[in-house]
Amino acid sequence: MRYAHEVDKVRTAERALMARLPDGTLMSRAAAGLASVCARILRGGRPHAEPGLGVYGARVVLLVGGGDNGGDALYAGAGLARRGAGVTAVLAGTKSHEGGLADLRAAGGRVLPVAEEERVATAIDRADLIIDGMLGIGGRGGLREPYAGLARRAADSPAIVVACDLPSGVDASSGQVAGAAVRADVTVTFGTYKPGLLVDPGAEHAGVVELVDIGLGPYLPDPDVCAPLAEDVAVRLPRPTSESNKYRRGVVGVLAGSETFTGAAVLAVGGAVRGGAGMVRFASSEHPVELVRQRWPESVTTVIGDSLDGIGRVQAWVAGPGLGTDERAEALLAQVLATDLPVLVDADGLTVLARRRDLLWRDAPTVLTPHAGELARLLGTDAGEIEARRLEHVRRAAEELTATVLLKGSTTLIAEADRPVRVNPTGTPWLATAGSGDVLSGLTGALLAGGVPAIDAAATGAYLHGLAARLSADPYGDGAAPISAYDVLDALPEAFRTLAG
Repeated sequence: MRYAHEVDKVRTAERALMARLPDGTLMSRAAAGLASVCARILRGGRPHAEPGLGVYGARVVLLVGGGDNGGDALYAGAGLARRGAGVTAVLAGTKSHEGGLADLRAAGGRVLPVAEEERVATAIDRADLIIDGMLGIGGRGGLREPYAGLARRAADSPAIVVACDLPSGVDASSGQVAGAAVRADVTVTFGTYKPGLLVDPGAEHAGVVELVDIGLGPYLPDPDVCAPLAEDVAVRLPRPTSESNKYRRGVVGVLAGSETFTGAAVLAVGGAVRGGAGMVRFASSEHPVELVRQRWPESVTTVIGDSLDGIGRVQAWVAGPGLGTDERAEALLAQVLATDLPVLVDADGLTVLARRRDLLWRDAPTVLTPHAGELARLLGTDAGEIEARRLEHVRRAAEELTATVLLKGSTTLIAEADRPVRVNPTGTPWLATAGSGDVLSGLTGALLAGGVPAIDAAATGAYLHGLAARLSADPYGDGAAPISAYDVLDALPEAFRTLAG
């Protein structure tokens, strides 16, 4: 698991650690880690030279602000200069870290004031590697000049851009980007991950994130955000034993589809079947039932009217995909939510809940899987607000709606009240296709029926769903191609096998 902490907790931990260390030790550790990652990158090849030439002769530019990140960059630059790199520091702030500046000069590095625009532009354009040390984790809002201009220049350079702790202009605690910001190829972060490195749009600006241990661990409290690794997901998968039967593996009920929307029913049932359910009981009107019977003959189907009577025993429900939003759909959803079983609500079911939030007053686990527009309706705001502050709103939703909330999007977030928010690390932009959410609903419902706790089921479902999308979009690793929701469905067995391996 990758654990992330918000700025105040990082600062408190840093103060506690620094009180036990000689002055400058923490910065020395951070700079050494940064220099080591930069050296490894340079050994892998440079934009202006043959691969594998290493640090010697490389052209490195430091974008230096007045805070500790600037000091980290200067000391790291001095370390690279001593290994033969040509290092130029562009002083963007009104002041610079004196010790770091002196060390860089002693190592043979050059210093340029940002006002020397032509020389600065030439240095950036010719660089092999740029280290962003303009702002640290305390930065707020978009970059102002001259920082914004330097960020734009770095983005236009062929150089590899490495951010020191956090790309300048990204909010460390939320991932918000309110204006200009550095776009890094690699971010070297210190002590712990920051939420803004894992949550879009900040995650997109961060590139590949490398964590350098500087000794903060014993001083950090519980994380605010965490991102599971493959092994974290694998241990949560229900696995059949020699004593398993279809009932012990979990029976999931799927209430989905209508005469108007039939495909959602087929995809949701498919997600449940491929998600490991021992049995899927599907309830809907006549036409969706017939289509599900044809595609998934292993499912047990029931044609219903306004009542769920006669469906049989289930251990969890999936409700909403393609169900419609009329009075009948509302009455059926109310019956599902009146049970004492875990329930996942998606799609049309969420639209019904936006006008009937009282249906969420229940003691059993409830999982909601909205995209930004659906969550906006549930919370009475607009989708743009949700997208701009995803972390804030998914926490608010979990608290207000007393549910496990899986917010779909470029970064899928899973929240429960008083627990760290989970960030899903898998997926691909090609997953933004009609019907993919229906597959996720059925898959997660199967995990709920298998006895997986709500937040684990949601996080595991999201991980497998994103992994299946990657496997179907780029099965041979030679370039991704468009996919359909059915492609994701077909790739789920391989996603399970990948985790098991």
